[in-house]
Amino acid sequence: MTKILVIEDEELVRENLLDFLEAEDYQTIAASNGKIGVELAQNYLPDLIICDVMMPELDGYGVLKKLSHNSATATIPFIFLTAKADKIDRREGMELGADDYLTKPFTIKELKRTIEARLGRRREIKKKFDDLRNSITLALPHEMRTSLNGILGSSQLMMDPGSLETEEIREMAESIYKSGKRLLRLTENFLRYTEVEILATDPERVEKLQNSSSNYPKEIIANLSREIADKLGRTADLHLEVQEASVQIADARLKTIVEELIDNAFKFSQVGTPVRVVSTVQNDTFILSVNDEGRGMTKAQIADLGAYLQFERKQYEQQGIGLGLVIAKRLAELHGGELTIESTPGQKTTVQVSLPLSP
Repeated sequence: MTKILVIEDEELVRENLLDFLEAEDYQTIAASNGKIGVELAQNYLPDLIICDVMMPELDGYGVLKKLSHNSATATIPFIFLTAKADKIDRREGMELGADDYLTKPFTIKELKRTIEARLGRRREIKKKFDDLRNSITLALPHEMRTSLNGILGSSQLMMDPGSLETEEIREMAESIYKSGKRLLRLTENFLRYTEVEILATDPERVEKLQNSSSNYPKEIIANLSREIADKLGRTADLHLEVQEASVQIADARLKTIVEELIDNAFKFSQVGTPVRVVSTVQNDTFILSVNDEGRGMTKAQIADLGAYLQFERKQYEQQGIGLGLVIAKRLAELHGGELTIESTPGQKTTVQVSLPLSP
């Protein structure tokens, strides 16, 4: 049963709230002041907190501040009740982490709608984390084990070099190196994705992120594209058409996006088929498009694009845990842009990233 904590010093208001919530089959906990409310929140870990702003001893802002410093209570949805809710009050509450405001007097309908919206959002977030955890559980151990088996198997054979020819030793050393590189990329992408998701929860860091700029995206895109194509032996397949611009993203973040898009385009297309990298400027927006004539994706696969997810893995043996496009997509969104995909299965895929130009 969903558990809701009500922190309200006015007895009549508190009792009315409890009556309504219990009639809606919520389990309720009540506190007559902020100090008691903090203790109850920490002891019972409710699914949602409804808290008055103006209270003696410890007001609603103080309650929210204390709970936000405790990892166990920091993510509990928090609704303020207030007799006034001007922009300054709302800004103060939202900066502390409040999820919503209800201005007294409010109707039962308004209260119900606000509670359902907050609980729905909490369920949505929980589902995303559950899906992510399940995907990690399936994908990460498999990828790590594959790389480690390659390293251990080859190194074990090399422990008895007397039975091996020089060429065999060289091939095994090369296998160890490739497995190590694969494991390193796996680790880097895992850490990169974690960093991006943590960044998304901090408005101040997101704002700072969006104030960065890259003045030479043409050079970054061209150099990275050629480097990846050359490494994969597909220099002849690369077709570049990039423009000069100043983009509202740091060089390092732009490099991450470009690297993931170009790498994916080559990875999922055959040698001898073109990979086109085009950048344009339209209406104060920088647009990077990467097109390949490879495997393609269905509409359902595009809609389900998520972390640690690779499509048709049983049909296609593919290294990695499917983080590349997700990282690029999240970075674009954090910088006020977007990533879109258009694809025809078995024919072509175009991934397009839009980013704001620097002011």
